[in-house]
Amino acid sequence: MTEEKQPQENIRQMVRLISSDVLGTKPIYLALQKIKGVGFSLSNAICIIMKLDKNTKVGTLSDEQIKNIEEIIRNPEKYKIPSWLLNRRKDYETGEDKHLITADLKLRTEDDVKRLKKIKAYRGMRHAAGLPTRGQKTKGHFRKGKSLGVSKKKGKSGK
Repeated sequence: MTEEKQPQENIRQMVRLISSDVLGTKPIYLALQKIKGVGFSLSNAICIIMKLDKNTKVGTLSDEQIKNIEEIIRNPEKYKIPSWLLNRRKDYETGEDKHLITADLKLRTEDDVKRLKKIKAYRGMRHAAGLPTRGQKTKGHFRKGKSLGVSKKKGKSGK
């Protein structure tokens, strides 16, 4: 006798997390990484705090669980997530540890780069020139637009 697999009727196809649409068939730890500002380590920590299996499908979570996950992402300090997991430690203006997500993260990063350019810091000048800011070598990489190579000199054609 063959066993037929029962279709899981309680799986939602799309789930809205913060401001991202996530496929309901994805495991929770991968789905959380689709949110800008949430990486592997933070998504793993959220699964541990919520006592969820990392491979639980997002579509099977209840609305209450999804709200709890969003609350943890918005206020990680409240749930005793260590500060080294946050993406904005020792903020330039306030000096406190924060975790920024989605548009806030993008705007703050742009503001930081503008500030570095304005004060003419080395990193700001590298950003302005479109070059790497973290010490990578540039001889064979980071070339935009121009192809460099050896060209033959045009000169005496008849020998």
